[in-house]
Amino acid sequence: MTIRPGTEGDVPVTKTSGANLGAPAQTPPSPDKGMFGVKGTGDVSGFGRLVRPRPAVFDSPRPYGGYFDDVYDALEEAYPAFSEAIEKVVVDRAELTLHIRPERIKDVCQVMRDEGSLRFELCSSVDCVDYLGSDERRFHIAYQLTSMTYRRRVRLEVAVADGVPVPSVTSVYPTADWQEREVYDMFGVVFAGHPNLTRILMPDDWEGHPQRKDYPLGGVPVEYKGAEIPPPDQRRVYQ
Repeated sequence: MTIRPGTEGDVPVTKTSGANLGAPAQTPPSPDKGMFGVKGTGDVSGFGRLVRPRPAVFDSPRPYGGYFDDVYDALEEAYPAFSEAIEKVVVDRAELTLHIRPERIKDVCQVMRDEGSLRFELCSSVDCVDYLGSDERRFHIAYQLTSMTYRRRVRLEVAVADGVPVPSVTSVYPTADWQEREVYDMFGVVFAGHPNLTRILMPDDWEGHPQRKDYPLGGVPVEYKGAEIPPPDQRRVYQ
């Protein structure tokens, strides 16, 4: 950038020069290299190959603190198969997560809702995470429960391998109906006993489940131009 005198009153005027200065924002050092040291891909952002290490999750020791001990004790007292159903208890970031064996999830939800000292009347969401390559039971399904009576929250979590069904909890929490359908649609997890386990976001004849980590990224058709936006790892590098 240079500064030269203006024609009227010698007012400084800025002029941009040097269009090819080699600045990183203008010309990448190499078309095959992106951020974070990613090489050999058209994804110059580098985010496509970032791998976040997954911390090990261990059973939290007691006391858990707050109302977490009360919830644990009440469930243990009300549910005879407690020791068989609970895999581990994790308290992290002021949140309580009970890891449940998949075949017991419906029974645990029934007790969590009906037991007078628990009263978790609402299942606000059913979510799923795909831990492809880091866990043999790659699909982790989380149930967010809320007790409006005692103003408490707890998370139940089950983990299953690909192709292993999970009992549906819709008979206990009707709000889980569409949420389980979405998990099925996006991840392919089958909920046994669901009244109408069909796709909810994708067309009925869609092949695959888009939020699986091994699902191809694909392109977005641009019909009015007769073109297609390729996947991030196949895009050209403009410079």
